Amino acid sequence: MRDAELTRQKILEVAADEIHKQGFTATSLSCILKRTGVSKGALYHHFDNKLELGYAVFEEVYTPQFLEAWRPAVEVEDPISGLIAFFSSYCQQADLDDLMCGCPLNNLCQEMSSVDEGFRVRILSLQQQLNTLIASNLDRVSDKLRDGVDTSQAAYFMVASFHGANNLAKSSRNTELFEKVIAELCSYIKSLST
Repeated sequence: MRDAELTRQKILEVAADEIHKQGFTATSLSCILKRTGVSKGALYHHFDNKLELGYAVFEEVYTPQFLEAWRPAVEVEDPISGLIAFFSSYCQQADLDDLMCGCPLNNLCQEMSSVDEGFRVRILSLQQQLNTLIASNLDRVSDKLRDGVDTSQAAYFMVASFHGANNLAKSSRNTELFEKVIAELCSYIKSLST
Protein backbone atom coordinates (compact mmCIF):
# COMPACT_ATOMS: atom_id res chain seq x y z
CA MET A 1 0.00 0.00 0.00
CA ARG A 2 1.33 3.45 -0.91
CA ASP A 3 1.94 6.10 1.75
CA ALA A 4 -1.02 8.16 0.51
CA GLU A 5 -3.33 5.14 0.81
CA LEU A 6 -2.00 4.39 4.31
CA THR A 7 -2.57 8.02 5.33
CA ARG A 8 -6.12 7.94 3.99
CA GLN A 9 -6.82 4.66 5.81
CA LYS A 10 -5.40 6.05 9.05
CA ILE A 11 -7.64 9.14 8.77
CA LEU A 12 -10.70 6.95 8.14
CA GLU A 13 -9.96 4.69 11.13
CA VAL A 14 -9.45 7.58 13.54
CA ALA A 15 -12.46 9.46 12.17
CA ALA A 16 -14.61 6.33 12.57
CA ASP A 17 -13.53 6.01 16.19
CA GLU A 18 -14.15 9.70 16.92
CA ILE A 19 -17.57 9.68 15.23
CA HIS A 20 -18.52 6.59 17.24
CA LYS A 21 -17.47 8.19 20.54
CA GLN A 22 -18.51 11.79 19.93
CA GLY A 23 -21.11 11.71 17.17
CA PHE A 24 -20.58 13.24 13.74
CA THR A 25 -21.44 16.83 14.66
CA ALA A 26 -19.20 16.91 17.74
CA THR A 27 -16.26 15.25 15.99
CA SER A 28 -13.57 17.79 15.35
CA LEU A 29 -11.16 17.68 12.44
CA SER A 30 -8.45 19.13 14.69
CA CYS A 31 -8.81 16.12 17.01
CA ILE A 32 -8.56 13.75 14.03
CA LEU A 33 -5.46 15.59 12.83
CA LYS A 34 -3.89 15.41 16.28
CA ARG A 35 -4.59 11.71 16.68
CA THR A 36 -3.38 10.78 13.19
CA GLY A 37 -0.41 13.11 13.19
CA VAL A 38 -1.15 14.16 9.61
CA SER A 39 -1.23 17.71 8.33
CA LYS A 40 -4.37 19.62 7.46
CA GLY A 41 -3.18 19.61 3.84
CA ALA A 42 -2.94 15.80 3.85
CA LEU A 43 -6.45 15.50 5.23
CA TYR A 44 -7.85 17.89 2.63
CA HIS A 45 -5.91 16.10 -0.10
CA HIS A 46 -8.09 13.03 0.60
CA PHE A 47 -11.35 14.65 1.71
CA ASP A 48 -12.72 18.01 0.59
CA ASN A 49 -14.56 18.59 3.85
CA LYS A 50 -15.86 16.97 7.02
CA LEU A 51 -19.06 15.80 5.35
CA GLU A 52 -17.14 13.97 2.63
CA LEU A 53 -15.00 12.35 5.34
CA GLY A 54 -18.19 11.29 7.16
CA TYR A 55 -19.60 9.72 4.01
CA ALA A 56 -16.35 7.84 3.46
CA VAL A 57 -16.37 6.56 7.06
CA PHE A 58 -19.95 5.37 6.59
CA GLU A 59 -19.30 3.65 3.23
CA GLU A 60 -15.78 2.32 3.74
CA VAL A 61 -15.61 1.55 7.46
CA TYR A 62 -19.02 1.21 9.09
CA THR A 63 -20.96 -0.45 6.27
CA PRO A 64 -18.46 -3.27 5.61
CA GLN A 65 -17.93 -3.85 9.35
CA PHE A 66 -21.65 -3.96 9.97
CA LEU A 67 -22.44 -6.34 7.12
CA GLU A 68 -19.49 -8.58 7.99
CA ALA A 69 -20.69 -8.78 11.60
CA TRP A 70 -24.08 -10.11 10.45
CA ARG A 71 -22.90 -12.32 7.56
CA PRO A 72 -21.65 -15.32 9.62
CA ALA A 73 -24.95 -15.44 11.53
CA VAL A 74 -27.07 -15.85 8.42
CA GLU A 75 -24.78 -17.68 6.02
CA VAL A 76 -24.54 -20.78 8.20
CA GLU A 77 -26.49 -23.90 7.29
CA ASP A 78 -29.30 -22.92 9.67
CA PRO A 79 -29.73 -19.12 9.75
CA ILE A 80 -32.40 -19.36 12.47
CA SER A 81 -29.90 -20.94 14.86
CA GLY A 82 -27.19 -18.61 13.56
CA LEU A 83 -29.23 -15.48 14.31
CA ILE A 84 -30.17 -16.73 17.78
CA ALA A 85 -26.50 -17.49 18.51
CA PHE A 86 -25.49 -14.05 17.13
CA PHE A 87 -27.91 -12.15 19.35
CA SER A 88 -27.24 -14.33 22.40
CA SER A 89 -23.49 -13.94 22.03
CA TYR A 90 -23.79 -10.18 21.60
CA CYS A 91 -25.94 -10.04 24.71
CA GLN A 92 -23.41 -12.04 26.77
CA GLN A 93 -20.42 -10.02 25.59
CA ALA A 94 -21.88 -6.50 25.75
CA ASP A 95 -21.28 -4.60 28.93
CA LEU A 96 -22.82 -1.29 29.99
CA ASP A 97 -19.92 0.71 28.49
CA ASP A 98 -20.46 -0.96 25.10
CA LEU A 99 -24.18 -0.32 25.25
CA MET A 100 -23.68 3.29 26.38
CA CYS A 101 -21.43 3.97 23.41
CA GLY A 102 -24.01 2.33 21.15
CA CYS A 103 -23.77 0.94 17.67
CA PRO A 104 -21.75 3.37 15.53
CA LEU A 105 -24.09 2.98 12.59
CA ASN A 106 -27.23 3.31 14.66
CA ASN A 107 -25.84 6.41 16.37
CA LEU A 108 -24.97 8.00 13.05
CA CYS A 109 -28.36 7.09 11.60
CA GLN A 110 -30.17 8.76 14.48
CA GLU A 111 -28.00 11.84 14.37
CA MET A 112 -27.72 12.49 10.64
CA SER A 113 -30.52 10.84 8.64
CA SER A 114 -32.99 13.67 9.26
CA VAL A 115 -30.50 16.50 8.70
CA ASP A 116 -28.45 15.39 5.70
CA GLU A 117 -29.79 13.80 2.53
CA GLY A 118 -26.42 12.22 1.71
CA PHE A 119 -26.39 10.32 4.98
CA ARG A 120 -30.08 9.43 4.65
CA VAL A 121 -29.51 7.84 1.23
CA ARG A 122 -26.47 5.92 2.46
CA ILE A 123 -28.34 4.72 5.54
CA LEU A 124 -31.25 3.53 3.40
CA SER A 125 -28.84 1.67 1.10
CA LEU A 126 -27.23 -0.09 4.05
CA GLN A 127 -30.61 -1.01 5.52
CA GLN A 128 -31.61 -2.53 2.18
CA GLN A 129 -28.32 -4.44 1.89
CA LEU A 130 -28.69 -5.87 5.39
CA ASN A 131 -32.33 -6.73 4.81
CA THR A 132 -31.43 -8.55 1.58
CA LEU A 133 -28.63 -10.43 3.34
CA ILE A 134 -30.92 -11.68 6.09
CA ALA A 135 -34.04 -12.29 3.96
CA SER A 136 -32.20 -14.13 1.18
CA ASN A 137 -30.65 -16.51 3.69
CA LEU A 138 -34.01 -17.12 5.33
CA ASP A 139 -35.45 -17.75 1.86
CA ARG A 140 -32.71 -20.33 1.35
CA VAL A 141 -34.27 -22.41 4.16
CA SER A 142 -37.90 -21.52 3.43
CA ASP A 143 -38.89 -25.20 3.61
CA LYS A 144 -37.94 -25.09 7.33
CA LEU A 145 -39.92 -21.92 8.07
CA ARG A 146 -43.54 -21.86 9.16
CA ASP A 147 -46.10 -20.96 6.50
CA GLY A 148 -46.67 -17.32 5.72
CA VAL A 149 -43.31 -15.93 6.90
CA ASP A 150 -42.49 -12.75 4.99
CA THR A 151 -38.70 -12.98 5.22
CA SER A 152 -38.14 -9.35 4.25
CA GLN A 153 -40.52 -8.12 6.92
CA ALA A 154 -38.99 -10.51 9.47
CA ALA A 155 -35.50 -9.22 8.64
CA TYR A 156 -36.53 -5.59 9.12
CA PHE A 157 -38.23 -6.52 12.40
CA MET A 158 -35.10 -8.26 13.72
CA VAL A 159 -32.84 -5.34 12.92
CA ALA A 160 -35.31 -2.79 14.31
CA SER A 161 -35.70 -4.81 17.51
CA PHE A 162 -31.95 -5.12 17.91
CA HIS A 163 -31.41 -1.38 17.45
CA GLY A 164 -34.34 -0.63 19.70
CA ALA A 165 -32.83 -2.82 22.42
CA ASN A 166 -29.54 -0.95 22.05
CA ASN A 167 -31.29 2.41 22.32
CA LEU A 168 -33.32 1.30 25.33
CA ALA A 169 -30.21 0.10 27.15
CA LYS A 170 -28.34 3.27 26.24
CA SER A 171 -31.06 5.64 27.41
CA SER A 172 -31.90 3.69 30.58
CA ARG A 173 -28.32 2.62 31.38
CA ASN A 174 -29.75 -0.79 32.11
CA THR A 175 -28.28 -3.96 30.61
CA GLU A 176 -31.10 -6.04 32.06
CA LEU A 177 -33.62 -4.34 29.76
CA PHE A 178 -31.34 -5.06 26.81
CA GLU A 179 -31.11 -8.73 27.79
CA LYS A 180 -34.90 -9.04 28.12
CA VAL A 181 -35.57 -7.52 24.70
CA ILE A 182 -32.91 -9.73 23.10
CA ALA A 183 -34.40 -12.82 24.79
CA GLU A 184 -37.80 -11.89 23.35
CA LEU A 185 -36.24 -11.30 19.93
CA CYS A 186 -34.65 -14.77 20.07
CA SER A 187 -38.05 -16.26 20.94
CA TYR A 188 -39.52 -14.53 17.90
CA ILE A 189 -36.75 -15.84 15.64
CA LYS A 190 -37.24 -19.37 17.00
CA SER A 191 -40.96 -19.08 16.24
CA LEU A 192 -40.17 -18.64 12.51
CA SER A 193 -39.22 -22.33 12.28
CA THR A 194 -41.66 -25.15 11.77
